[in-house]
Amino acid sequence: MVVPKLQIALDSDSTAEAISVLNKVKDLIDVVETGTILICRDGLNAVRDLRAMAPDKIVLADVKCADAGTKFGKSCKDAGADWMTCINAATVPTMSNAQKEIEVQVELYEGWDDKDRMQEWLDHGIHQVVYHQSRDAKFAGQKWSEKDVENVKNLIQMGFKVSVTGGVHPEILKLFKGVPVYTFIAGRAIRGAEDPRAVAKQFKDEINRIWA
Repeated sequence: MVVPKLQIALDSDSTAEAISVLNKVKDLIDVVETGTILICRDGLNAVRDLRAMAPDKIVLADVKCADAGTKFGKSCKDAGADWMTCINAATVPTMSNAQKEIEVQVELYEGWDDKDRMQEWLDHGIHQVVYHQSRDAKFAGQKWSEKDVENVKNLIQMGFKVSVTGGVHPEILKLFKGVPVYTFIAGRAIRGAEDPRAVAKQFKDEINRIWA
């Protein structure tokens, strides 16, 4: 079984803060996410700066594109991103146009569970989805459950590479034992830790223990 990647979500308040965290953990992670909040604050220059700091890593621009897929895709690619996100409410043409410029991840929020629509994504060459428990849902008390694991399994069976995010901590990973998750995405668990490197290592060690 393929070992899941580890992605750090840098939804920091500034690029300088994101760089500070990245410097502590970059040898332990596989994907550097330029978070939506960071891009909102510092624009795509944040992507350029993180790319410069991690030239050998996959860099994601988490723009949550809903329209103008060609322009978003080209802009993110030109800034140095390898992947960008579209929100599941975007039209298939928007996602398809973005996919022609850069690899697209579809972030799954409310109303995502439409198999006919998801098959259209696959038909247009879009194979990455992010199974997502939102920041606000987690603050409201939402927990990971066997239902989430089943949803992830079903998406994988459809043919998607599935990343998992939303309040992910090392102890959550065992719920997905035996499931070929593509990437685990950790944000606050690493970024907000007193010792980000120690927590990133906990993630990496647990991933290797379960999947390697």
